[in-house]
Amino acid sequence: MAGKKFTDAKSKIERNQEYALAEAIRLVKETAYAQFDESVDLAFRLGVDPRHADQMVRGSVVLPHGTGKPVRVLVLAKGEKQREAQEAGADYAGFDDYLAKIEKESWLEFDRIVATPDVMKDVARLGKVLGPRGLMPSPKTGSVTFEVAKAVAEIKKGKVDYRVDKLGNVHVSIGRMSFTADQLVDNARVAIEAIVRAKPPAAKGTYLRRVAVSSTMGPGVRIDKQEAIALATA
Repeated sequence: MAGKKFTDAKSKIERNQEYALAEAIRLVKETAYAQFDESVDLAFRLGVDPRHADQMVRGSVVLPHGTGKPVRVLVLAKGEKQREAQEAGADYAGFDDYLAKIEKESWLEFDRIVATPDVMKDVARLGKVLGPRGLMPSPKTGSVTFEVAKAVAEIKKGKVDYRVDKLGNVHVSIGRMSFTADQLVDNARVAIEAIVRAKPPAAKGTYLRRVAVSSTMGPGVRIDKQEAIALATA
């Protein structure tokens, strides 16, 4: 059963109405009631069938104002690339020791992994640990690269990954409630543009079926689909 605060917040939003992006963000901030700095997230319902590889939607985007959350980065690399990673601000950089900690101790005190292509054969055996948690490095998100310094810098700046789930949904964090409305709108525009442009050629019919924004505890506010599509075609 929904609590009174949630019900009161929801009553301020027209259930099936699509709002302009700036208005939707304003409503999310206006209806916030939690006593902590909530995450603000976008939720997309896409017209794709993720069971088919040619309809997979996956990628990454750098948010102009970041996510507001510290990100711990592990770089799996050898030799000179370890030093590059450390100088770029990686929280952890190495190879054999970290591989063993993850494999034998289920060590997961990090939020993102960057790996160089030459070590991926060994990293692949960690798939059962990393895969279900969305931590496996991938060329599609730029986390398998020899440009480790660039990858670390982008993640620290505010790079977020997105991936469609088995039901055709994509969720992306665009900041915190403490962000200004303008910052959230800027981040939302960049994320929406990236996902709309990521439409697979094999996807037929309506691609962007629904997009909404919400805080961690608050109700969702639908965003005008036509405005969202326009962001990617402007």
